[in-house]
Amino acid sequence: MAKYAIKDLEHYTGIKAHTIRIWEKRYGIVQPERTETNIRSYSDEDLKKLLNIAMLNRHGHKISELVNLPDKKLCSLVLEMSAQKKSSDLYIDNLMLSMVDFDEQKFEKTLTNIIIYHGFEKTVVDILYPFFVRIGYLWQTGHIQPGQEHFITNLFRQKLIVAIDQLNTELSDSSKTFLLFLPEWEMHETGLLFFHYLIKKSGHKVVYLGQQLPAEDLVSICQSQEIDYLLTYSTLEPKIEDLEQLKSVIKNEISSKKQLIVSGYNANLFADIPQNNTIIIPQGKDFKLFLNNL
Repeated sequence: MAKYAIKDLEHYTGIKAHTIRIWEKRYGIVQPERTETNIRSYSDEDLKKLLNIAMLNRHGHKISELVNLPDKKLCSLVLEMSAQKKSSDLYIDNLMLSMVDFDEQKFEKTLTNIIIYHGFEKTVVDILYPFFVRIGYLWQTGHIQPGQEHFITNLFRQKLIVAIDQLNTELSDSSKTFLLFLPEWEMHETGLLFFHYLIKKSGHKVVYLGQQLPAEDLVSICQSQEIDYLLTYSTLEPKIEDLEQLKSVIKNEISSKKQLIVSGYNANLFADIPQNNTIIIPQGKDFKLFLNNL
């Protein structure tokens, strides 16, 4: 069973730590364990209960009405609300619950319902992309269990690969070529696969190189292939020397002829590469707009 600090609960649920303390004191909403130095420690069950309460509270239920309900009743209210409302925040909260509980069935059911209502592309752009940005933030700041992150990203990775394979896009004379890669320190390719899907669906060619690409290989491929754009996704904090080596290669050997597109939690690490050659994409919607304007 995982253990969470109160700051972890804040990042997962969106409820301020101060508010959680007040709810504990006033309503006994959860009963955390405490260390010898009086530091709170919360369980998976505490986290799931607070996630359910946070969802219901954000959608009009008073906290005073929720605190005395058994966990099964809270879950049933969430299920009823999920069937009635089509809120992005609610979808993301349900996906978060399926991750915390390692519940593949709940993930599949939630994702299927979203896709039926919104379609695959809108689901990815408006719901799953913000969800994985949130997961990336939790990972980067140490507020997520590695097993949870691997569980949920691998489920979604499978969905994306299937969706990419099912696209039958014909290239035209105006089609651009995108080279997609992750630097040597990057392992998380979900965001890169997401952009692969959007590029291919928009009628452009993708050269997909995947994870942990050495900088020298990037140079040789760019010299041998007609590439219009380089695209990478940055989530992890690299060693300074590794980052500077890659930026030097891009600035001095590649980017004078090709544009670099960067997205992800740490995209701004590349912002000092000359602006006429670098595009920072904060959101999935921004990249969709970029593709529409090509």
